[in-house]
Amino acid sequence: MPLRPLDNALPSAEQPKKVAKVAASPSLSAKKAAAALAAASRVNDENTPNPPPPEQSVEYVPSEDLAALMDPGSKIVVLLDELSSKDWIRGCEALNDLRRMALHHSSLLLPIFWKCGKACKIDHSAKENWVMIIASLLMIRGNATTIIVKAMKSPRSALCKTSIMASADIFQSFGALLLSSTEDNAFDQLLLQLLLKASQDKKFVCEEAEKALVKMAMCMPPLPLLKKLQSCVNHANLRVRAKAAISMSKCISKMDIEVMTEFGIATLLRVAAELLNDRLPEAREAARSIIITLHGEFSKNNNNLKDDKESSASESWQDFCFVNLPPIAAQSVAKIISL
Repeated sequence: MPLRPLDNALPSAEQPKKVAKVAASPSLSAKKAAAALAAASRVNDENTPNPPPPEQSVEYVPSEDLAALMDPGSKIVVLLDELSSKDWIRGCEALNDLRRMALHHSSLLLPIFWKCGKACKIDHSAKENWVMIIASLLMIRGNATTIIVKAMKSPRSALCKTSIMASADIFQSFGALLLSSTEDNAFDQLLLQLLLKASQDKKFVCEEAEKALVKMAMCMPPLPLLKKLQSCVNHANLRVRAKAAISMSKCISKMDIEVMTEFGIATLLRVAAELLNDRLPEAREAARSIIITLHGEFSKNNNNLKDDKESSASESWQDFCFVNLPPIAAQSVAKIISL
């Protein structure tokens, strides 16, 4: 006969009652850990950087690819405001519009560069009302040349380069008229900024400034430009002196003996002789080019030529050098021609 379990042998009243299982509440340390984890998560979310905005870029359009404006009359009314914008992207676009105006609508752009029509002999009675409005605004706010100079000083390389490209197009379209501006200091500041930008280390800005200086020497009359460059070859900055000397050399290469005489051949010779001792090879090479040009024009128009033309011209040039230069400088100049 099978045995009965002992627990069943006890009376039902004496059997122990089963205690219901109760889920244990989380401990205090567990609560603190969860709170710390949640706080850390919130801090990480707050410190997560926002995605960077899309990169803004400017297209550098060559002069030959700039098309004419569809409505230049409407554009010129707002051009000064756009050029003065603090938004550099908008400023670059306005400078490109200025380039289009200079290349394709230069007659409409003249009032922008002068505070009054007298410098350019503009007949206001033959123009539309917006020209009068622009001229009035310019009397208060200055001209576009000043705005271009300000853009060249911008730390934004894109704005700086676009303004340099604009200056090159303005040289091509207006040439000597820039020197007739009622702002006497405007062109001086423009020239200085171009020389400074051509002397800096940012290659793509430097190269553009050098192109603008070449365009300036090609398109502007040499005599007034030479007077502006003369002070720049004595600049304290070595690179500025060198760039000014190169521009001066290109300017003199376009001059004939009459223009040289008007400026002063002896003055040009002294400038070149001084540049021969410059510390930068660019300046010294420009000085040699100036001396060779001066000698060529001097020899062509030498009235003291005798039977032996080459010998007489050489002697006359040496005499001219020794009369106008210190002996050591005269020997250095004469040596260049004899090489």
